[in-house]
Amino acid sequence: MSRFLPRIFRTAFAVLAVLASIMAVLIVVVMLVDPELPPGAHFGPRHGIVLGQPASFGLQPVAEGRTESALYLRAFNDNVSLTINQPAGAVELLKAHGLPVLLMYAVFLAAVFELLRRLFRNVDSGHSFTTQSVRLVQIVGGSLIVFSLVTAIAESWFAYAMYGYLVEHAQIAISGTPVQPPPAQPPPWLGQGFPLHRPALFAGLLVLALAEVFRQGLALQRDNDLTV
Repeated sequence: MSRFLPRIFRTAFAVLAVLASIMAVLIVVVMLVDPELPPGAHFGPRHGIVLGQPASFGLQPVAEGRTESALYLRAFNDNVSLTINQPAGAVELLKAHGLPVLLMYAVFLAAVFELLRRLFRNVDSGHSFTTQSVRLVQIVGGSLIVFSLVTAIAESWFAYAMYGYLVEHAQIAISGTPVQPPPAQPPPWLGQGFPLHRPALFAGLLVLALAEVFRQGLALQRDNDLTV
């Protein structure tokens, strides 16, 4: 069974690389089409679960005969209500900041899965400890580190922009009492220390460390072969 594992991993990573590439293409298509929330759009009420409690949400005009709509959420037996005025602006923020983040994830996954496919192709052919395999592992480790840093900035900026918009346009009430959320704080990378808690960053460092061990092991093997 163990001899078939490299082939199974190679096939699985090939399929995952294709799926991630398709996802990236779909995201690019959405960005090019640039959909907008039409005036007077409405849907709902729809029912779902929020924090384990039944909730209802929908998009309805703010007043009869007006084209402006508002997005609302009611939860905890209608004790908590959230109303977002001018939700079209939130959609624009999602397109401007959220879709690029999703595209980063899709492109990164497609690239990493392709690198892993090539790595297990070498393993399947019996060329595990080669310069090419070590280089592939190094690229995977470096990609994880770069990805973690870039997405940390992109996600922080997206969260900052979206939260700032919600603070300005959202109305929150608990048991009928209006609640004012705290103002938006700058992302951590804008003055409070860059976030170093991302798992991908440490995973990349670990992969690079393993790649260095394999590289030195390969160098020792070559020295022994030359000595013999």
